Amino acid sequence: MSKQHLEGERLLMEMGRGSRAALEAFYERYAAFVYRIALRMLHDPMEAEDLCHDIFLEAYRTAAQYDRQRGSVEAWLAVKTRSRCMDRLRRIQASQQREQTAATHQLQDDSVEESVLAKLERETVRNVLNRIPEAQRQAVYGAYFQAKTHRELAEIMARPIGTIKSLIRYGLHNLRKQLAETGWHGSGKGGDKRG
Repeated sequence: MSKQHLEGERLLMEMGRGSRAALEAFYERYAAFVYRIALRMLHDPMEAEDLCHDIFLEAYRTAAQYDRQRGSVEAWLAVKTRSRCMDRLRRIQASQQREQTAATHQLQDDSVEESVLAKLERETVRNVLNRIPEAQRQAVYGAYFQAKTHRELAEIMARPIGTIKSLIRYGLHNLRKQLAETGWHGSGKGGDKRG
């Protein structure tokens, strides 16, 4: 058995009896070894350093459980380090999956909410559109919902273009007025920006 191995076992025995000086010496001797394993597995220097400190605190608490028959001090530390790295990787992966799932649900919730709001807005506008005079309704509906030009509307409605423009203008005014009376302010997307 090497002198270094015997020194590691001696430090573990002293740590088992509560020696903080032994913990400091043990840390100085094995910190780089533990850190290299952790960094190789975690690929993150901060995580590896954090895990390294956790390993030495655990080693201090469980030093009395070390059994030389089961392997060297280095093997004992390597097993502890790999085990804690795997735990941490699983925890990180689970956290990332939860975040991804939450983001997906939020997007779905937003999409559903936007869809419901859009449907409600369409229904509200249709209901209010039915409250304005027929000629104004026909002009506004043709211009905004069927994308017809003023000329096309003039031909369909058998009215001059100037009259079509007036019908649209008054129809929009009446539509806004009716919507305001219902307390509706729209989604704030597009359209008239005046309050």
